[in-house]
Amino acid sequence: MIRRVGEDAAGMRLDAFLAREDDDLPALSRSAAAKLIERGDVTLNGRPADKKDRVAAGDLVEYAIPEPEPIDALPENIPLDVIYEDDDLLVVNKPSGMVVHPAPGNPTGTLVNALLYRCRGRLSGINGALRPGIVHRIDKQTSGLLVVAKNDEAHRKLAAELEGHQITREYHALVQGGFSQDHGTVDLPIGRHPVDRKRMAVIRDGHTARPAITHYTVKERFGDVTYLVLRLETGRTHQIRVHLSAIGHPLLGDTVYGGGKTAFEKRHADLFDGQCLHAARLTFKHPRTGEETTFSCPLPPDFEKLLAILRRERGGEIAGEPTDSKGEV
Repeated sequence: MIRRVGEDAAGMRLDAFLAREDDDLPALSRSAAAKLIERGDVTLNGRPADKKDRVAAGDLVEYAIPEPEPIDALPENIPLDVIYEDDDLLVVNKPSGMVVHPAPGNPTGTLVNALLYRCRGRLSGINGALRPGIVHRIDKQTSGLLVVAKNDEAHRKLAAELEGHQITREYHALVQGGFSQDHGTVDLPIGRHPVDRKRMAVIRDGHTARPAITHYTVKERFGDVTYLVLRLETGRTHQIRVHLSAIGHPLLGDTVYGGGKTAFEKRHADLFDGQCLHAARLTFKHPRTGEETTFSCPLPPDFEKLLAILRRERGGEIAGEPTDSKGEV
């Protein structure tokens, strides 16, 4: 693995830098990073690293992660909604409730188990045995589109597009509260929560967080509920959920980053199983042909039901022409 140190990470201890959140490389804890350094598996600008080292902007850090322990991730005949497939990739519409790859507490029933069965081993190996073919992820309770690589060359090219912000990911969401403007941008850095390591948070210390940018457009208004279309410029873990919570508009159904259930959520609790977020549209350049391709999928049934109820109960006001203001937060 190779990582280049950015300006925002200058001055960090090497073990802290390696443990910093990175969506395109396997996650490391700080203790695991320290062990790698102590074993001599990390170099800083080509020389053996020391655990006391601090990194500077432009430094090149290279390290090797031991092969993952064998897992019992076996092929499982789980139906998949495949939007597109060829010799290089698949585009899958993941249902809410499905975990992307095996992890403690979710060893079976994952997207990876289903892919292993469907593809008969024809998946990229760049991410190791734990995440074969997985280029990017969405949360368990988020539905929608994912691109999966069938070979290493396709994976490398797709990962490079992701890193270069060349893949467009559009999400649809129902959120708490109303918006006075039709569109805006949330530009707030995100890092691991300082106390609860299972959560992410807006962090402003300039070291442990990474830049994160989310653009939103109001699609419909329902009083104290708003239907948004969002576009990710970056792809941090839980980015949309953290950003919307940070600006006071948490996703309906989000029990982790939400601010308590609204009256609407309580009335229709049977339609909520996690956050109301759907990855509806995905655009990227095909890794073999270079042709720009766009895929879309419909909203899941429960999302559609919620919209129908909102329109019936409150009379949705369709957003007008975008305002002149950027509405930046």
